[in-house]
Amino acid sequence: MNQDARALLALLGPNVAKEWIQEGGGTLTEGARRAMEAEAAELVQGLRSGFEEGGEVGAFEARPWAAARETLEALSRSRVAQGQTAAETSAFVLSLKRPLFSALQRSADPAAAMAHMWSVSLLVDKMAQWTVSAYQRTREEVIQRQQQELLELSTPVIKLWEGVLAVPMIGTLDSARTQLVMETLLQRIVEAGAHLAIIDITGVPTVDTLVAQHLLKTVSAIRLMGAECIISGIRPQIAQTIVHLGIDLQGIATKSSLADALALALQQTGYRISRTDQ
Repeated sequence: MNQDARALLALLGPNVAKEWIQEGGGTLTEGARRAMEAEAAELVQGLRSGFEEGGEVGAFEARPWAAARETLEALSRSRVAQGQTAAETSAFVLSLKRPLFSALQRSADPAAAMAHMWSVSLLVDKMAQWTVSAYQRTREEVIQRQQQELLELSTPVIKLWEGVLAVPMIGTLDSARTQLVMETLLQRIVEAGAHLAIIDITGVPTVDTLVAQHLLKTVSAIRLMGAECIISGIRPQIAQTIVHLGIDLQGIATKSSLADALALALQQTGYRISRTDQ
């Protein structure tokens, strides 16, 4: 361990975490303060371990700083869950400079203190950069998970009748969503032993060539499973668009509403609905 590392290690005393929280904690409840103090103490311990294992302040990605990086990633995940921004999270990490600078100012050797101040600033800046990167990765993971959950919620497969399933489509139909619909629908066809599936596009705002291709792929996959398909929700403007685009839907049953599609499905499956007299 070089002299600079020894000096920085000496700065990370038992009171640094509390001083850090006083600087960067703001107005906190008692429970939140204790939780933040635990995070700060764990991070300080990670920094101490990094110095003890020969870590260099300019190489925060190296192995000696692994414990500190893991703590920063955990801190970033908790801040994402709490709804804090990346700027607020990095500002908290940067506030570690104040107690460390204060400790340097109390040093008996002003010249050495000035030399160590650059190392402190470089290390904390590296920590803040790592925190922002970890925050962004965590945030992207959350967004992707939410998008997947929304896709699953927006494409439910409903059993309308014995042997008849329906998928109400709402919003834009893209490649990823088509793949999800196809996988979910085919799985439900197998599970329910369905012979007929209704794809309702009443909630699809526009139908272009790409959307039509996605629909045709889904219909082809359904037929390969031995089932038939009805497309409902063909509004007048959608019918005109399909004609103008020259899209061939021959051989595919289409209806203007889900009710009409269900009536056709029941007719094809051999059911007959009659109205009873009161």
